[in-house]
Amino acid sequence: MIRADVIVVGGGPGGSSCAWRLVRHGLDVLVLDRSPFPRVKLCGGLVTQEAARTLELHEDDYPHGWLWIDRFHFHWRGWRLPLPSPQISIRRVEFDHFLLQRSGARFEVHRVRHIERGGDGFVVDGTYTARFLVGAGGTACPVHRTFFRDDGIRRKDLQITALELEFEHEVRENDCHFWFFEEGFPGYYWYIPKADRWVNIGVGALSEPLARAQDSIWRHWERCVAKLRDLGWLDGEVPEPGGHTYYLVDRPQRPEREGAYLVGDAAGLATRDLGEGIRAAIESGLRAADAIATGRPYRVDDLARTSTPSLLKALVRRRWWC
Repeated sequence: MIRADVIVVGGGPGGSSCAWRLVRHGLDVLVLDRSPFPRVKLCGGLVTQEAARTLELHEDDYPHGWLWIDRFHFHWRGWRLPLPSPQISIRRVEFDHFLLQRSGARFEVHRVRHIERGGDGFVVDGTYTARFLVGAGGTACPVHRTFFRDDGIRRKDLQITALELEFEHEVRENDCHFWFFEEGFPGYYWYIPKADRWVNIGVGALSEPLARAQDSIWRHWERCVAKLRDLGWLDGEVPEPGGHTYYLVDRPQRPEREGAYLVGDAAGLATRDLGEGIRAAIESGLRAADAIATGRPYRVDDLARTSTPSLLKALVRRRWWC
């Protein structure tokens, strides 16, 4: 039996941030993930400056692409609202690998299938055991499936369906753009530039309204690509996108049960407006680590439910409008 103080299931930003903080507390941590790293991860890949500071990340120490984003542009019915945005655009394939390596935790490639309580903790697939367990495996996290399935953390009416693509292409626009409710679409299209000639584009919407309207997310993907071509930001062949689902944050929750914790998308913490989840994953991962190490209560009910209030505050503070 392979033993650790804490097993973290999932090596993304929530899991690796949790592992990093736990190792700093002096605990023996084992991270399990079904995929070897680096691995491709569908995500817009925007990190707030606050999250970077919390993780003690600095551009000079980061060995991959790091692009400062000056503004978000929100489009709706022909209107455009540009807002200052203290964001860093990264590629998740690089960012996640870097955070996992930096955490100092042990790592094994393993697809978790069965978890049970045993002794004074948990046993995973009859091979791994630990006193504490952290579920950081996203929407399909096995920790959620085993211990939190019926707790109401996730609501079907808050499920997001998305298609997105990150690929090499000349960056012709240096700000992020979001187009809301195009042709009744219950979500938005996006364009996010990256460093080193990469871009991320996609469409995401609430699943239930999209289904009720008998609309197709693929139709909106094609409209998004056509819009970006018309703007002159895309040309040539555009590869097929990938798809995924996740849940927006609902009412306040305490996703912890007798030594098992959920963080990030496993706890359904993506923001209500933009569906952004990296900040909540990092913050919840750090909080879970501190709760395990110190015995303090684990809370996520005060995490931000939206991404835009900080942008609006910045607009008022700087009087930036054009």
